Amino acid sequence: MNENQNNEGQKQGQPTQRNRRPNPHRQNRQQKPNPNRKEAPKAVDGNKTDIPAETKPERKPQQPQQSQRSSTGRKPRSNKPGAGKPVNPNSEPPKEGQSRNRPAKSRQPSAKSRNNKRKNPTTVNAEMRASIDENMRVQQQRMQPWKKIDLGNKNKVRFTPLGGLGEIGGNMAVLETETSAIIIDVGMSFPDESMHGVDILVPDFSYLHTIKDKIKGIVITHGHEDHIGAVPYLFKELKFPIYATPLALAMIENKFNEHGLKADTSYFRYITKRQQYEIGDIKVEWMHATHSIIDACSLAIETPAGILIHTADFKIDHTPVDGFSMDLQRFAHYGEKGVLCLFSDSTNSHNPGFTKSEIVVGKTFDTLFDLAKGRVIMSTFSSNVHRIFQAMQRGVKYGRKICVIGRSMERNVETNRALGYVDIDDRHFIEVHEVPKYPDDEILIVTTGSQGETMAALNRMATDEHRHIKLKPSDTVIISASAIPGNEASVSSLMNKLMKAGCTVRYKEFNDIHASGHASQEEQKLILRLVQPKFFLPVHGEYNHIAKHAKTAVECGVDERNILLMSDGDQIEITPKYLKKVKTVKSGKTYIDNQNNMQIEDDVVLDRQKLAEDGIINVAAQISQETQKVVGKPVITTHGLVSERERKKFQKEIEQLIETVLLNLKPESLKDHKDVENNIRNVIRKHVIRTKKRYPLIIPTIFIV
Repeated sequence: MNENQNNEGQKQGQPTQRNRRPNPHRQNRQQKPNPNRKEAPKAVDGNKTDIPAETKPERKPQQPQQSQRSSTGRKPRSNKPGAGKPVNPNSEPPKEGQSRNRPAKSRQPSAKSRNNKRKNPTTVNAEMRASIDENMRVQQQRMQPWKKIDLGNKNKVRFTPLGGLGEIGGNMAVLETETSAIIIDVGMSFPDESMHGVDILVPDFSYLHTIKDKIKGIVITHGHEDHIGAVPYLFKELKFPIYATPLALAMIENKFNEHGLKADTSYFRYITKRQQYEIGDIKVEWMHATHSIIDACSLAIETPAGILIHTADFKIDHTPVDGFSMDLQRFAHYGEKGVLCLFSDSTNSHNPGFTKSEIVVGKTFDTLFDLAKGRVIMSTFSSNVHRIFQAMQRGVKYGRKICVIGRSMERNVETNRALGYVDIDDRHFIEVHEVPKYPDDEILIVTTGSQGETMAALNRMATDEHRHIKLKPSDTVIISASAIPGNEASVSSLMNKLMKAGCTVRYKEFNDIHASGHASQEEQKLILRLVQPKFFLPVHGEYNHIAKHAKTAVECGVDERNILLMSDGDQIEITPKYLKKVKTVKSGKTYIDNQNNMQIEDDVVLDRQKLAEDGIINVAAQISQETQKVVGKPVITTHGLVSERERKKFQKEIEQLIETVLLNLKPESLKDHKDVENNIRNVIRKHVIRTKKRYPLIIPTIFIV
């Protein structure tokens, strides 16, 4: 028996050291690394050198499951000793993860290798890679068209809001270059409950006086009161050409007639949409927008520094009442050219989704008119002509005569009928004194007062003060409007009065009884994506509205560093390279008494607030110059400070204070009664603040005898 046969017999007989099953306890101990152990030498090519089989114990092969099959569909071979082919000592060492007792191709492949075998990798050649890169370049250019703007352009423009930020309404702004300036809208706003006797608020025009030589014109976006209501008050101080659509100018003309400014209609400049008008070195194009008034527009403004887009008030209504949808094509046109800055309406920035179309209100009117058994009284904003028109259409449909009540409502309806926007025949209208001649179920009254205004027609009906219309329990009152922020209490009071009169009031129980005229988040996103501006300035709204709109802009790809949140009076400088606030100009509000169209001075309003909050003290006394004492008893009256039962005690305290003041006065002080009044006023004020914690008006009247 030769040596080879001997070796073969040993393999088939008793197990060799290589096939001996390792001791698990010894194996566990050997798992800890030996710090003194030297690593096996490595080959020059980086692979491990072959280690003799006698010194390297072989692991027991893992038994495959019966259900497992190889990638070829065959059952894997058995791992029992001797089942495989003999190992060729001259073959290459097995690869990592393969057993020496079985060729690599007979092993069960791993999940990773199976997946790799199933994949058919695509070959990315140079031509395909070039196409991918070019498509990416086009996409980047499409998403950032503002990169077309020439950064070497040294021109700059300044934008200064004078109203409409930090509030709802009162919209007014100034856009100026080095040589020219335009005013965008001149609107009014409504006072809050603390402004006693004030009917409307108009912006402070002080800054306009400082740049009046640069101003080339007034640009009006639409005819809502919060955009044109202050124009007559501006024209009493300064006069400039007014550029607007025919409807907006017709509504301004009505105001001029009320204020005795009829001759100033010579400043009117009627515009055509989609045409550019040069106003100084600024070019302005009016783009049709959908809103809650006819002929609303957005502005595309070309300046030496670049293109600016001002949306003004808008919503994206795809089914408007008049069929003229928003001119989104022009937004996309200017967006493709590269827009430097976008100014956008923020009023509804907290509302997710889309704002409802105005046409849904008409469908609700169908339901309400069908339910009504007596007269229908519909109240909304007098400028919301589409809403009024839809109500009138339902009145004609259900065989009702239309009676329009309220000065502003009558004026706006007649203006829109004259311009052809309300196409309803004269035979369907009646005068207010003709209402009793018709059965109740044949009457539709369209009136003002949806905000609970004290002098409006609907409020006078609710308080039984209207000369012609007395409410009945069979009446249905439709309030098709939402309360303007600050008017909630007035609207609630109106609702209470109407319900006490026994009317059926339709307000918020029908979801589609009112549709907002302002864009919600998805519409704001659409404008942002169409325009793709470099800079963004949210406008029209309180601070929380513009802050939310800014977040929406960031989601739509505008760099957060390219957005500023403004307040009234902030002057923002815009260039192709940067956007920054440069200064703050004087801004504020002027109080107007609408009964006589006259301004109320600030100190008068402050006095009224103080009277309402803290009351008043009147002191009248005669003081002898010889004795330096009060002659007789001073007359002391108070209002709004102490109750009737405390009044005598309070008057006694004031008398003692006056005596103390006179004792401490120098004789020469009695020569000027103003000094005596000031001393008495100061002492009484300190006493009232200390004892009552109030700050009343104190009016001392002193006579020196």
